Parts: sequence; structure tokens; C-alpha cells
Amino acid sequence: MNAGSENVESASTESGNADGTVLQTLIRGLHLLEAVAERNGTATPKSLARQLGLKQSTCYHLLRTLKSEGYVVRLPGGEFDIGPRGSALGKNISTRTGPAPDIAAILTRLHNKTRETAYVCGWFHGTILRQQIITGLHSLTVKNLDVGYVGNMHARASCQAILAYLPENQVRTMFSGTPLTKITANTIGTFDELATELATIRRRGYALDIEAFEDDICCVAAPFFDPAGVPAGSFTVSVPVSRFPQTRNTLAAEVREAGALATNLLKTGRLTLPSAPLTGESRPA
Repeated sequence: MNAGSENVESASTESGNADGTVLQTLIRGLHLLEAVAERNGTATPKSLARQLGLKQSTCYHLLRTLKSEGYVVRLPGGEFDIGPRGSALGKNISTRTGPAPDIAAILTRLHNKTRETAYVCGWFHGTILRQQIITGLHSLTVKNLDVGYVGNMHARASCQAILAYLPENQVRTMFSGTPLTKITANTIGTFDELATELATIRRRGYALDIEAFEDDICCVAAPFFDPAGVPAGSFTVSVPVSRFPQTRNTLAAEVREAGALATNLLKTGRLTLPSAPLTGESRPA
């Protein structure tokens, strides 16, 4: 073991949980890899250390270790970016968690019809995972608009559209008695509020996020279902609040059409276009 490795090990601690020992050095390394990926080639040891609350010496040792294994690379100017092994890891994860080609085609149709930022979410190992995003033609800045994002399900229309059709005991197990973070003034803050909103979504057929996840952003989402009637995912469109009043009804119809197309696809194995546009506020067949 070299001196650098010894320094990294001396900075590490172990903690226990229900699953056994947790290696803090590994957790720091994974957080560092995520931070490098987020910076798109602009990450420096100093900025990474500040962002993650690490000592610069610890940050350097972790970067050196990741670089030696090809997970990051050092650029000519001294910045760090994702390396070949990190890129391969990302591609493998994307392949496993991304939507099926026909679902992706429905997402493209939704984007082409609305010209807005559109994305599809699906179940992955018991959570709601954002699988693919197509950016709109209009300017839109949304934090955490990343493939793979799974956080704050109580605040996002894309997740509420799915949660509304899960068995009530599952939703209660997930959220009752747990803290619901208030991200904005409009974010649902209690389980009772969430349960009321999910009941509204079931009656309406689609979910709304009106500045609940981010100020100045509104979202409309509709679910799609597997052959057993279990929600398999959702389609969502995001728009600035300034355009929402004029576009709400149109966007609701378009996400519901996307949900109906995907539901029929999963039921029949065929991708067929609807004979007439969806109207009203009933659940997709």
C-alpha cells in the first residue's frame, strides 16, 4: 500500500446500519464521481472539495484513485472529467434503465406535438426513475432535470401520476410518518395532503405540479399501465408558469394521449396511433 492509499484510508471511517458495515471512503468516492459528472469537464479539486465538504488532500487522493482506474481523467488545464470506465458505467446503467424503443418513440411524439420539455419516468427496483428527457424548443431551466433522478416523489407530477394508482397501503408505507420536504411554498407537506391530491389525480386522469417542485415551472403528467393495470410509468411536460394557463388543457390532452398509447402498447405489443384525440378527464383505457 502506498502513502497516498494510507492517507485515504486514514481519512475513512466505518459505520454500521441494518445491512452491516458502511465504508465512508467508498461513499466519498462515489459522491466525488457524481460531482465530476455534473461539472461537464469543469471540475477542479478545490471546487469539488468545497462542494462535498472534503479536505483538499482527501479530494486529491480520491481523484488520483479514480484516475488510476480510468473512472476520471485529468484535462490539460487541470480540470477533471469522466473517464472511459466512468463513461462505460454510465452507458451500461442507461441501457438497463432507459425506456424501451417504442416508449421512447411515444416520448418523441409528445415532444414534437408540444414543442416543450418532455420526459418519461418508469419503475426501477421499486422507485420512480426519470428515464429519458427531450429538451423543449423554448428556454427552460429546471434543477435536477437529469436522467436517473429519483428524489422528492411527493413534489413531482411525474411521480404523483404513478403514485395515484398504486395500492393505498403501498403509498401509505412509503410516505406516512416520513418527512415531506417543502421545496417551494406550493409543495405538499403532509401525507394527508398527498393522499387528497392523489385522489384528485385519479378523478382527473392526470397530475399537475404548479410551482411545487421549482418556482416558475409547471408540469403536467399522465400515467401508463401494464396489462395487469399496474402503473408502469408516466409522461410529463414542463413549461414556465407564464405559458401554463394558455397551454394547460392542450398539454393535459397530449400527456394523456401518450399514456394511452403506452398502455395499449404494453397490453397488445403493438404501437398504434389513436383514431381520435383524448378528451375529458377519465383514466386512460
